Amino acid sequence: MQETVEIKHLKISTQEKDLVDISFKIENSTALIGQSGSGKSLTLKSILNLLPSNLNLKFDYNSSFELNSKNIGFIPQNPFTSLSPMTKIKNQFFCEKEKKEELFKLVGLDTKFLNRFPSELSGGQLQRVVIAIALSNEIKFLLLDEPTTALDENSKKTILELIYKLQKELNILTLFVTHDINSIKNICENIVIIKDGVIIEEGTTNEVLNNPQSFYTKELINSTFENKDFRE
Repeated sequence: MQETVEIKHLKISTQEKDLVDISFKIENSTALIGQSGSGKSLTLKSILNLLPSNLNLKFDYNSSFELNSKNIGFIPQNPFTSLSPMTKIKNQFFCEKEKKEELFKLVGLDTKFLNRFPSELSGGQLQRVVIAIALSNEIKFLLLDEPTTALDENSKKTILELIYKLQKELNILTLFVTHDINSIKNICENIVIIKDGVIIEEGTTNEVLNNPQSFYTKELINSTFENKDFRE
């Protein structure tokens, strides 16, 4: 059975104003897309309970499973700052040696890297390590925060292909937060467009990319693509 999470009446605010006020459903693989300052990262942090203490948060949700730290995995933006630089890779996992080796094979890394320090790996290799760590538990929900921003184009393509492969093989519900529509057009089935803390458009990826309804969505697409026909 495919897991789902429905975020209901999520409101993030300061004493002076509302920053985010949205409701949306996460099914299969869903992308939350918006420019800087749109509220997408705040939304992600609220789900992870990582909002700064000076912000007020209210929201409800319906989920096909219990949302807790054991069920949720998180892939941050920058793999270079996600790991302890003075600790060998093998000591940054919270699982047995056999499980670490299994996870490394799953993400396409040689197990010899377990004995290395983060500084001895490339950005793409480090992001694979971060993904492996996120999968250490039997997670049902994977949250990704601009996971390719710090990578070169080749590494970016490889990581996106890996994320797609893992989604299918492990049947993990995913929420992919990004400003870059191009990065998710082939790996996310659904798109939610956010602007100034409110959702202005949502639907399947093909629907939104081939027939955008809002001027903002059209701008996002035009700024990313030259060819706007995404039908296969």
